[in-house]
Amino acid sequence: MENYVVGIDYGTLSARTILVNVSTGEISASAEMNYPHGVMDQVLPDGVTKLGPDWALQHPQDYLQCTTATLTKVLETSGIDARQIIGVGTDFTECTMLPVKADGTPLCMLDAYKNNPHAYVKLWKHHAAAEEANRLNDIARMRGEEFLDFYGGKISSEWMFPKIWQILNEAPEIYEAADRFMELADWITLQLTGTETRNSCTAGYKAIWHKQNGFPSNSFLKALDPKLEHVVDEKMSRTIYPVGTRAGSITEESAKWTGLAAGTAVSVGIGDAHCAVIGCGITTPDILLMVMGTSGCDMLVSETAVKVPGISGICEDGILPGFYGYEAGQSCMGDHFSWFANHCVPERLGQEARAANKHVLQLLNEKAEKIKPGASGLIALDWWNGNRSVLVDADLTGSMFGMTTATTAEEMYKALVEAVAFGKRMIIENFVQHGVPIAKIMATGGIAEKSPFIMQTFADIIGMPIHVAATQQGTAMGAAMLGAVAAGSTNGGYDSIQQAGKAMGGGIKKTYEPQGKHREIYNRLYAQYVRLHDYFGRNKQSPIKQLKAIKLEVMGGESSN
Repeated sequence: MENYVVGIDYGTLSARTILVNVSTGEISASAEMNYPHGVMDQVLPDGVTKLGPDWALQHPQDYLQCTTATLTKVLETSGIDARQIIGVGTDFTECTMLPVKADGTPLCMLDAYKNNPHAYVKLWKHHAAAEEANRLNDIARMRGEEFLDFYGGKISSEWMFPKIWQILNEAPEIYEAADRFMELADWITLQLTGTETRNSCTAGYKAIWHKQNGFPSNSFLKALDPKLEHVVDEKMSRTIYPVGTRAGSITEESAKWTGLAAGTAVSVGIGDAHCAVIGCGITTPDILLMVMGTSGCDMLVSETAVKVPGISGICEDGILPGFYGYEAGQSCMGDHFSWFANHCVPERLGQEARAANKHVLQLLNEKAEKIKPGASGLIALDWWNGNRSVLVDADLTGSMFGMTTATTAEEMYKALVEAVAFGKRMIIENFVQHGVPIAKIMATGGIAEKSPFIMQTFADIIGMPIHVAATQQGTAMGAAMLGAVAAGSTNGGYDSIQQAGKAMGGGIKKTYEPQGKHREIYNRLYAQYVRLHDYFGRNKQSPIKQLKAIKLEVMGGESSN
């Protein structure tokens, strides 16, 4: 009888579940479901309570509903007996956090708090805690806190402590009512196993946890706010479990809504982008993986620890046991392109796309590919969701330069694609310049699999071959591999991530080589990108920041009237 594992990937917009043969790595069935509430950035489900600028919430019930639906579908499609599934692995966007009661009940699912925005899931791209993040960084620098060096010198508003602090500042009643603040990567394993097991990946990369030093000191947290002094001990946990370990088993209760057999092994959680490294079969150092989806994440593991400014973090055992895992990234990638397709495409292109039975983005890719680099006279800054690396500044916004009355939509779209590639080149050069070698670049995700134009542009601008991983649904595959490791060899699984990776993943589907004819012009354009990047991004009096300040002032005035 064949053994199988399940990998569940909780992304920004949907959850996807795959059923994988443990021996061959073959995906036997898959299912995906969009979150019914989607991303809430305007109003709560009550239709009345409005949200402010930079908010991004989700409803935790959506995750459970999607889990049930997708698991039911893969079991029905495959026809296998649930008892053949030996392990379950999950990954989640990060930092995606939630205030809950002691038993894991989300506050937003209680009548007393369902109309309070702070009771809901704060999605990774919730940037409304920017003020708290800025104050946290100022206080850490003033105190000479060592942990800043492990996170590129700056903590992001996307992370756990700024979001907790925002709750305390703006909704103290929610702070008091919350028994626990949890990453959703840990909350979902709690739902499955009935036990709270916090993972080293999201703790290390998004909650300032260090394998040797633990969390920031109570004295530092007290310096932020006296009420935060004991937040780790009172509302979090200091017990952190390494990636690749077993969190527990499917309970009798969770078996009812998952359809899985009680006793099935469940791995500890992991961040979605980091999980993709495992899913793509990367088990050796110095290979950069670009995860290209709604946002962009860049990970690699190394045998040495080097402090690199402007990255998201370095965490020992954060990706693979025995290595230092590095993370950087871009807050806007697929979001970038979807925004343009939804808001900036003229009717002529819409009509052409419909006539050809194509998605607008497909048509834009085809047209942009025909435009020679530099021919549009445009260049853009890729900060539509702020800058994650190397500036680590959620207050930054996107810009485009060089437009005239002759500028076309396809030229603008090409400039946006180039902007993201320029941002990626800056991240890569920042790693290398500070002593982190990159011998090879791999890519995975929807963009890597579906857009040859974008991938070729990245190769041309970065100047290195880009290898698209052969593993389908790399993030979910990584979760499935962790499920196999949680089961262990005695139960038909594997005893290490390396063993699982060798048996279930790896390989290259396609390689994009840099085109020499484009290299010179892209080097010149990149030089201009760097000038604009530094002027608008590193300047405290940047017009971009002034515009953001004016916007928040006006929006604040409107909400008070």
